[in-house]
Amino acid sequence: MATELKIDRLTPGGEVHHNKHADELAELSLSRGPAKKSKSGAIVVNTGKYTGRSPKDRYIVDTESIHDEINWGSINLPLTPDQYDSLYNKTTAHLSTSKNLYVQDGIAGADKNHELHVRLVSEFAHQALFIQHVLRKPAGNELEGHEPDLLILAAPDCQADPATDGTNSEVFVVTNIEKKTVLIGGSHYSGEIKKSVFAYLNYVLPKKDVFPMHCSANVGKNSESALFFGLSGTGKTTLSADPDRMLVGDDEHGWSPDGIFNFEGGCYAKCINLKQENEPQIWAAIRDHAVVENVVMNDDGEFDFDDDSLAENTRVAYPMNYIDNSIEAGVAGHPKTIIFLTADAFGVLPPVAKLNNKAAMYHFLSGYTSKLAGTELGVINPEAAFSECFGAPFMPLHPLVYAELLNKYVKEYGSTVFLVNTGWVGGPYGTGKRISIKDTRAIIKAILEHQLDNVETNRDPFFNLEVPASVPRVDNGILDPRSLWSDKEAYDKKAKELAELFNKNIKKFGEIPADVLAEGPKE
Repeated sequence: MATELKIDRLTPGGEVHHNKHADELAELSLSRGPAKKSKSGAIVVNTGKYTGRSPKDRYIVDTESIHDEINWGSINLPLTPDQYDSLYNKTTAHLSTSKNLYVQDGIAGADKNHELHVRLVSEFAHQALFIQHVLRKPAGNELEGHEPDLLILAAPDCQADPATDGTNSEVFVVTNIEKKTVLIGGSHYSGEIKKSVFAYLNYVLPKKDVFPMHCSANVGKNSESALFFGLSGTGKTTLSADPDRMLVGDDEHGWSPDGIFNFEGGCYAKCINLKQENEPQIWAAIRDHAVVENVVMNDDGEFDFDDDSLAENTRVAYPMNYIDNSIEAGVAGHPKTIIFLTADAFGVLPPVAKLNNKAAMYHFLSGYTSKLAGTELGVINPEAAFSECFGAPFMPLHPLVYAELLNKYVKEYGSTVFLVNTGWVGGPYGTGKRISIKDTRAIIKAILEHQLDNVETNRDPFFNLEVPASVPRVDNGILDPRSLWSDKEAYDKKAKELAELFNKNIKKFGEIPADVLAEGPKE
């Protein structure tokens, strides 16, 4: 075992807290800082400067054994082994000066055949509590023999020096695949820990012919499971949280010959503008031991979820058993239905389209949605956003590796795939209106009940999509987006513009099978 998987080199001046109970970690978080306690009993922290992931500070150590496998570029940045060694020494030296260290063991992957044993070492108790929620908990006897497959050293107060460490800033999130280690420094945002585990699984699982997925999953009363892929703002969490269906997980899953399985043992949900009537499950989960990040709290310990002065990306982490209609075992059968969610702000995509296997690969590779004004610095008008596999920041291998796994499993287990647009109709953002949640839920219901599997369809002339001619309980007028624009020439211009962006984006992947390219917009 690599030396990095041991913590022998860490000699803190204080105590090392191994696998403490949630009660103890909550108390340690409050007594030793920097956490506060809310009226509901949740642990509340402010992550400071970094309130979200820092994608330009994420690195993979470039070694000979993995060099040709990694999809290097602006997302997967290389770091030399020497630079890694320097940061490793800096991180361990920093942790060794900490008065207290918190060691927490957990498991990523509900399928015993594909689980990853993870060990987190952090200088803060609330991060140990966070990972205890997010990962799956080993049983008591499993903890005794827990040997980590992945070690994460989280030292938020340890900062890199770009001039000497070769980083872009003081933040570093470095994965060394050969040494099975992740170093995290310079950022207090706990999401970096969670997504480092996910990214590592996205490297190791395809080698076992297991498909790792950035999606939510639920199961109906007929025991049929469904997957929901989608980027932020498309409705993934909202639409998969269905009181009539059981939640498998809200974010990360694997698909193996035995079925689907949740990587996690909890949820990490957004809190911005949270309201009890709209998201009752998340609201109820913000209680004892939940870890809340960057939500404004008054002196009485009450939250103001509408206040984004600390961050737009406010979050809460809690264990899966805080959701009443969840499947704690984290496993389900092969999905009968797969839904790709997009939010088209240009108002030109149809609200639903059926995808064959090759069209599914095309739109999985595209990962399209829209950025709206205010979501990122400098975004004034809606912009097309393409994130391959609906999770580009976490995919170390070439996107075609994941797309081919999608194709393999969809073909083998007969899943039906649909593209659902939750965006705008009748015009672009600012002119048109957003497709009503009532209509979107009716479309999802029709898909899950297989009412659209064999219906008459029309071919969209711009996007080459197979659009149902009718959907039960839905105003069929919205199925032809062009008909809702008063200025048809303006629609044609905007649709052509977006179609050209699709065609331009798909070319960045290099050699794409001709039958996959044929499913995109016609040039």
